[in-house]
Amino acid sequence: MTVLVTGSAGHLGEALVRRLRAEGREVRGLDIKRSPFTDIVGSIADETFVRDAMSGVTAVIHGATLHKPHVVTHSKRQFVDTNVAGTLALLEAAVLHGVSSFVFTSTTSAFGAALSPAPGEPAAWIDEGVVPVPKNIYGTTKIAAEDLCELVARKDGLPVLVLRTSRFFPEDDDSAQVRDAFDTANMQANELLYRRADIEDVVGAHVLAVERAPALRFGRYIVSATTPFSRDDVDALRHDAPSVVRRLYPDVDALYAARDWRLLPSLDRVYDSARATRDLGWTPKRDFAFVLTCLREGVDFRSDMARAIGKKGYHDAAFGDGPYPVIG
Repeated sequence: MTVLVTGSAGHLGEALVRRLRAEGREVRGLDIKRSPFTDIVGSIADETFVRDAMSGVTAVIHGATLHKPHVVTHSKRQFVDTNVAGTLALLEAAVLHGVSSFVFTSTTSAFGAALSPAPGEPAAWIDEGVVPVPKNIYGTTKIAAEDLCELVARKDGLPVLVLRTSRFFPEDDDSAQVRDAFDTANMQANELLYRRADIEDVVGAHVLAVERAPALRFGRYIVSATTPFSRDDVDALRHDAPSVVRRLYPDVDALYAARDWRLLPSLDRVYDSARATRDLGWTPKRDFAFVLTCLREGVDFRSDMARAIGKKGYHDAAFGDGPYPVIG
């Protein structure tokens, strides 16, 4: 099996190529940027280039994308060309070459406004039944690409699984308010309660999706660390999240105090990855309970893969007021 990995110079792409190479699998990295994990350099919006790159490929993991950090620096047309037209070029080439498995990396950001309940409302419980309400061109183009995946799966018989991944990047938060209130490790530990996954676990979900796609044919899956919460917790999580965490983890205050860490006072959403656990056989290792175990043992809760890849950023330029430019 030869696996084509798009976006191989990025966080996830590099991690996937590392994992597949380590397992002795044939892997072909594709990106617009040269890197030690990129075998073919070119744009996924170039249909001829994509058809040639797909030759001999039996499975595709499509992670190449313009991200939310690019919303300020790239035009809407560039988002459409990369995220929509590029995905379609890959899907059509995969059908042409008889690819047996196609995995598309989408994002929980595509849920958009559905992630932000009104003031006073309970936290939003986000599973695959929630209807996305995209609030920027990033989310809009990712949902459009998902719909193309579904169309090609239904009309052309290409087995396609869509993975809506939560945060796994190591960069500091884009919110200055968050950066002022929490150091990066503290915030990312908190996020493993409801909106983050370690990149090693995300890679594991993609590898399982490649294997399961021929049997499942099509599906959308949230990929996020297993939350300890239930739907019964959503009201308390919005109004007094620490009380819920303390009930589940009585020693959390002592463990956090030793690091001068703090819990988030309120959570606005919870990602439910139960469907991925059920259908893909995916069990993420690094959840909030794992964080507390690491704090007890005095070790880093991040995976070796996360540390090896480190921070990449999303732009060639550096920005003085944050990891990337944002708009309200």
